Amino acid sequence: MTPSQFQPIREWIERQQPWMQQQTEQLARINSGTFNREGVNAVGERLRELAAPLAAECQVIALPSHEFIDLRGRTCHQPLGDAIRLRKRPEAPRQILLCGHMDTVFAQDDPFQQVVWRDDNTLHGPGVTDMKGGLVVMLTALMALEQHPLADGIGWEVIFNPDEEIGSPCSADLLREAAARAQLGLVFEPALPDGSFAGERKGSGNFTVIVRGRSAHAGRNIDDGRNALRALCDFVSHLDDLNGQRDGVTLNPARLCCDGALNRVPDLAVAQFNVRTTSHEDEHWVQQQLARLCAGINGRDGYSLQLVGSFSRTPKKLSASTTLLFETLQLCGKQLEIPVHWKATGGCCDGNNLAAAGLPNIDTLGVEGAHIHSADECLYADSLSRRATLTALLLLELAGGRLDFQLWPHLQENPNRH
Repeated sequence: MTPSQFQPIREWIERQQPWMQQQTEQLARINSGTFNREGVNAVGERLRELAAPLAAECQVIALPSHEFIDLRGRTCHQPLGDAIRLRKRPEAPRQILLCGHMDTVFAQDDPFQQVVWRDDNTLHGPGVTDMKGGLVVMLTALMALEQHPLADGIGWEVIFNPDEEIGSPCSADLLREAAARAQLGLVFEPALPDGSFAGERKGSGNFTVIVRGRSAHAGRNIDDGRNALRALCDFVSHLDDLNGQRDGVTLNPARLCCDGALNRVPDLAVAQFNVRTTSHEDEHWVQQQLARLCAGINGRDGYSLQLVGSFSRTPKKLSASTTLLFETLQLCGKQLEIPVHWKATGGCCDGNNLAAAGLPNIDTLGVEGAHIHSADECLYADSLSRRATLTALLLLELAGGRLDFQLWPHLQENPNRH
């Protein structure tokens, strides 16, 4: 598509800048911490309203409850918000999957709730960048696509999920099924802090370790007890010592809980930790080390240790087809005079899930900002129209046949994918 052919679309998106700012601000004012089911569903309801002009098929999808181990070692179930699916032209030969999450890391009782403008270009608030602004970018780009005759050449599906910030445990199957219907994916996570796109991503796993000992009176017969907290501290110390032993692997002890009276030897202690990896071989190495540490505690008289958890997101590598997609985005950026660079990152997202399902994807098409997941999170508002323009041009190029999806290398490398 030539610059002159795209110019009317570009001008239309630029005129949407005030609207995009307003919608981002309104979405951010709705608390949608992952476990705030009502808030997440309120965001979903608003997104359905915003998407109405797209005239797409819309489904609200109830997901299974989230199963987890709490800090007292109990198996719990927590209902989460609903997912939303939009579909248009499912019969088209070219199919694209677009993803964005409605949840944030800021719970209902988090002190960071207020949305304010620091200056004309900086919006400060929970989730403005990760990823309420990205949701607005996605919808604006789709509206731009639907204005053009080339739109008939492409079908698209949108998944808005409610649980990305905890690893998408309940929406993973939904994402996998949608990935099987598409040839490429676009995810609207925020840009990296310098404006770059994420290329390769680390994998991630979350684990809970439960240590049981034996209670006793801390004064009269302390030697009869088996202090679960002390044993757990030994485990956590050895776990942390694994950092630096293998390139690309990090382990983060994040939570520890042990209740009880001060004059009682604790017989239960629980900890939770996260692991990041760069390869499947890393996962195998970590599992070996965890088995060794578990055996060390279980070998002690009067103690038992249970390890629960798994690697929920595998590392995302740059496949040949993903590189082709990035190069196409780079050509779009060159036409628009928007720099497009990508680099590896330690973070993970639903781009990992799509890649694991065999779907090449770019997963940082959202807004530019800073300090995500902190009380300083902010959005650079001018990136709303800029990133929507870039995505719209990419969609139109793909709709016009810039890439022949059916001949992409990933289909040959994964012949059983469909």
